[in-house]
Amino acid sequence: MMNPERLRQLTARFADCRIAVIGDYFLDKYLDVDPELDEPSVETGRTANQVVSVRQSPGAAGTVINNLAALGAGQLHAAGIIGVDGHGYELRNALEQRNCRTSGLIESQHVMTPTYMKPRDVKTLGLEGEHSRYDIQNRSPIPDALIDQVLAELDAVLPELDAVIVADQVEPDDCGVITSRMRQALADRSATHTRVVFWADSRTRIHDFQGMIIKPNQFEAVGQTQPAVDEIVDLGRLESQIRVLRERTQSPVFVTRGPAGILVSDPQPVTVPGVRVSEPVDTTGAGDSVTAGAVLALAAGADCPEAALMGNLVASLTIQQLATTGTASPEALIPQLEIWQDQQN
Repeated sequence: MMNPERLRQLTARFADCRIAVIGDYFLDKYLDVDPELDEPSVETGRTANQVVSVRQSPGAAGTVINNLAALGAGQLHAAGIIGVDGHGYELRNALEQRNCRTSGLIESQHVMTPTYMKPRDVKTLGLEGEHSRYDIQNRSPIPDALIDQVLAELDAVLPELDAVIVADQVEPDDCGVITSRMRQALADRSATHTRVVFWADSRTRIHDFQGMIIKPNQFEAVGQTQPAVDEIVDLGRLESQIRVLRERTQSPVFVTRGPAGILVSDPQPVTVPGVRVSEPVDTTGAGDSVTAGAVLALAAGADCPEAALMGNLVASLTIQQLATTGTASPEALIPQLEIWQDQQN
């Protein structure tokens, strides 16, 4: 499907790509705990976990920005809503460090900055080291006035863009940036800005997007919730469903299948195998890295199977980075492509 020369052609164009990511921006805040320093609380007698370092980075929609920046995207725009609080300050600062323009992040006293607080054992790598997490997110509907402000910021840059990525992370209806009003507005803009790649990823509402590329995982594609560990969806069932989704959206559909790769329909289903990697892996943010790689490839002129392969290559690199949401550089993609090619023989 792709040789190293073609891969170099595509990645060389990444620096010319202009992309906005609109949706739910979280702050990922890792609290590295050393269990050897645990001590009892004087007040309660319970364990007082001792934090020895704090790491933070943009999460959710911000994870997509992290990956786009690492891959060398030329211009990045963040569009979303954050609170007037310390976490919002840290999130904006982290995005700007990645050369992402943040004028589209609307500050509001009506919301808290969504934050994933992740205490973890500093001496245990991977997901096994994580303690119980503390999530800060909004559980009340976002006012339409704030949605309109975010749309106005997007409209100001839309004529200059090559792609718009929609990151719908918050699960309660209308409590995140991608409300029903926002979905319809984005569908309208996709219809009128046909040169721009519109790509949507959503935890619970992927079937509600119209007129743009969608990226469900295999379970989201068939409407299955709470799959069992190591469960997979039968390929025949997926191929049938992806045709239904393609007909509904009138746009390509990318279905991620974990280690099996991506099933892409444009319009006929094509399987693009993933890169087999050794354990241990940390799949946190893997879908976001697929999105970054695939959308950059599309913006650079790739067809859909090429974009799916690019997403697979990026994700296969990020999941090997433990205890963090990893990123991949363009230089690392060529060796990974060669591994993938060997695995197909």
